[in-house]
Amino acid sequence: MIHSLALAALLATASEDADLLIRGGTLVDGTGGAARRADVAIRGDRIVAVGDLGDTKAARVIDAAGLVVAPGFIDLHTHSDSGITAEATRANRNYLTQGVTTIVTGNCGGGPTDVAAMFATIDQHRAGTNVIHLIPHGSLRAKVVGQENRPATPEELAEMKALVAREMKAGTWGMSTGLIYTPGCFAPTDELVELARVVAEHGGIYASHIRGEGDDTLISSITEAIRIGREAKLPVHISHLKASGRAAWGMMPRACRLIEDARAAGQAVTADQYPYTASSTSLAAMIVPAADREGGGDELAKRLADATRGPTLRDRIARELAERGGADTIRIASFAKNRSWQGKSLAEIAAAESRPAHEVAIEILEQGGASAVSFSMSEDDVRLAMQKPYVATASDGSARVPDETVPHPRSYGCFSRKIGRYAIADKVVSLEHAVRSASGLPADILRLPDRGYVRPGYFADLVILDPAEFRDVATFDKPHQYSSGIRFVFVSGRAAIDAGEFTGTLNGSALRLAPRGTAEPSK
Repeated sequence: MIHSLALAALLATASEDADLLIRGGTLVDGTGGAARRADVAIRGDRIVAVGDLGDTKAARVIDAAGLVVAPGFIDLHTHSDSGITAEATRANRNYLTQGVTTIVTGNCGGGPTDVAAMFATIDQHRAGTNVIHLIPHGSLRAKVVGQENRPATPEELAEMKALVAREMKAGTWGMSTGLIYTPGCFAPTDELVELARVVAEHGGIYASHIRGEGDDTLISSITEAIRIGREAKLPVHISHLKASGRAAWGMMPRACRLIEDARAAGQAVTADQYPYTASSTSLAAMIVPAADREGGGDELAKRLADATRGPTLRDRIARELAERGGADTIRIASFAKNRSWQGKSLAEIAAAESRPAHEVAIEILEQGGASAVSFSMSEDDVRLAMQKPYVATASDGSARVPDETVPHPRSYGCFSRKIGRYAIADKVVSLEHAVRSASGLPADILRLPDRGYVRPGYFADLVILDPAEFRDVATFDKPHQYSSGIRFVFVSGRAAIDAGEFTGTLNGSALRLAPRGTAEPSK
């Protein structure tokens, strides 16, 4: 946190001079406390005063009457690892138009394993939002062990632990796992505990796409994550909490009780969710058993073509497709070999092709695979999870610009949907709760200092939105549509959105976890 003497000096002159004064807005400060009328003064990259600032003079004054002033939102779960450094997408417009000012990458066990190189690129070229990175266990395991379905040898485990220590020292905030994906799914629990202990030594968290989210796996998978946190002595975070597949509908209360029991016993256990009843990942991860994905897509294609193993595997895929809810519940999002299939369900494609849906799915797998959207969750379960005080909002999306694909709309509308639709319009949760789930709560989960709240001395990551218009516009049919209703977004005091207009300003920083014993992340 900013040094107390420096803060005192800033506050002493705040009534005489500020770069920016946001006057008369409805402040929802990230704590979950009641909204109130308050002014906010900014100098440089910091908030210097909050309250009734009637005598403050500023170079610029924004009249925020009728608007909501909130902390910039923090997305704990994105897959923007390459997008945030690519020239076409580093401005991260699709997140800024939702009010997001900080994203977390390296989720689900995938992403760069050299954070120093990634952060160096961001330091050089900047980004539209701040960036926090997690060590991706799956990528790390692939680097050391490969794609094989076996435990790591003692030597390989020691090498992975050394790499985890290196990455933590370089500024990552913890480790993520993707335990439905290869090769992360091949790691035994003891391996994860050993690596998490290294993370704990450096003050990081353990975030997990758990081993399963269906009726037969959800409870055991959450139990495993809690065990890892307990044995490694570090905070546990459940990524995109959901009960997936019709057979699992109604299991959310039981899943939440597991988390709540662990919290009551003194463990730090939290979760996040996106406010949709559909998920998205690779088609292979949806319908091909993990053991059959060993070695990656090329090996899967060989197994499918094998005269001995192929027929049995094809039967398994057909069963998995049926158990997931059927071909009409899976829609192709991106398939490079046949763009005309994008946006259509497997059932629609199969009907047009006059053949069984599982054969269409297998053809896609044989041709390199596709990303897909799966309509597999219950609205009641989604609404229950978002009401929990330990469940943050997170998109599971990525930095994007409009193109010919038909992805999940969460990359464009997650936060505006949660706050605009579920809180403001439908009142499933309060505005204060929804804003906290997007700001103060994720900051607390990360133990991120100086962001997530509207407080003097904190970085001026702020969003000003029109509550009557802040809504998600992106749909499953037309996902590449920016959210409406954002009037201003400031990243470290500079406007990324100004009076509703996207500025293209790249003021985001690579945020590095400070070594234990210090408070402020380096930029």
